[in-house]
Amino acid sequence: MRLKINKTTFSWALYDWANSAYATVILAGFFPLFFKQYWSDATDVSTSTFQLGLTNAVASTVIVILAPVLGAVADAGNLKKRLLFIFALLGILMSGGLYFVEQHETYLALGLFALSIIGFSGSIIFYDALLVSVCEEESYNRVSSYGYALGYLGGGVLFAFDVYMTLNPELFGFKDSAEAVKVSFLTVSVWWFIFSLPLFFNVPELKTKNVKMGKAVIDGFKQLKITFRVIKKLRMVLLFLLAYWLYIDGVDTIVRMAVDYGMSLGFNASDLITALLITQFVGFPAAIGFGYLAHYIGTKQGILLAIFVYFLMTIWASQITSVSEFYILASIIGLVQGGVQALSRSFYARIIPKNQSAEFFGFYNMLGKFAAVLGPIMMGVVSLTTQNPRLSMLSVSILFISGGILLYFVNEEKAKEMLTDYALEN
Repeated sequence: MRLKINKTTFSWALYDWANSAYATVILAGFFPLFFKQYWSDATDVSTSTFQLGLTNAVASTVIVILAPVLGAVADAGNLKKRLLFIFALLGILMSGGLYFVEQHETYLALGLFALSIIGFSGSIIFYDALLVSVCEEESYNRVSSYGYALGYLGGGVLFAFDVYMTLNPELFGFKDSAEAVKVSFLTVSVWWFIFSLPLFFNVPELKTKNVKMGKAVIDGFKQLKITFRVIKKLRMVLLFLLAYWLYIDGVDTIVRMAVDYGMSLGFNASDLITALLITQFVGFPAAIGFGYLAHYIGTKQGILLAIFVYFLMTIWASQITSVSEFYILASIIGLVQGGVQALSRSFYARIIPKNQSAEFFGFYNMLGKFAAVLGPIMMGVVSLTTQNPRLSMLSVSILFISGGILLYFVNEEKAKEMLTDYALEN
């Protein structure tokens, strides 16, 4: 029952600590606020919201297209760690590049932001796929949860420091908060780079055949066609992917749109930043706790519990009227956000071929990023047609209902039987 942490599992999980600085400080925190208040302050609010939403959608669409292909290539040539390094480096450099963007350079800021999303999201494909290389199947839940827990803690620690720096710029020798925010983008780059290094030095890669890059690309495209057919055969995998697409759509929509929703209700920026910090620090122990909870009630049941909590929270969120309620919501979401992400990753790792993990996780991440395209658009359309942001939040509950229903019919034992039959045939 105890989680045994060795150098390999710790080094793998530390990448969550590393990249979550980007997810928290830039993606969910400072960029949306700073974009509106600094880079596009001369643009009307509706236009800047459209620009930001479109940039998120375009970057996510690129990953949707690339993810399964990259996964197939990585498996064909044992390239998971090398491709992870390339995409991580892209995200690191583009994040740091935001420091040099001057006020009103709207399109340069959006361009660097889009590339940073591609780097961040691309690296996650190969990071997730390495889970099967760092521990045995019985430890997937707890190791996956451990990674997310470190991510929440690491992202929260750096975010707290950067928030303090922007609130007290004079203590750090900055002329104003704007300069402090720009420096925070540099802190993300340094943090991300330094804490990524243990993974590259200490985490092994599950080897298959070793082929050259060119042949790996060709074989990757060939294998991609095969994988489509394999997923059709592994019906439980297909059903899980459909369920995951729906409920993670709801999760990602809340992550990306929470700040915008809070602003539409009239809450100020400091309140929203505080809520994000609450989610991060509650998420740290909660993610670990979900890994242990799944040991007693089952992985699928743990995911269903988290989905049900999300469903209740979206209904409540559509009715809130005070900042204190927003804080309570942030706390409760922190309790389940890491859990649903960690258990989904470990559940999926159990029901896919181990020697094609990057390829299958390419599809997994493709659906996750595709959710980041549709969810915010759905909220935007509902808000625009009804002129009521509360109804747009309520609409997200549909995703949790439909995803939960599909997940209920996913049978892990049947999935493993299908996987065994597939292995015997091949």
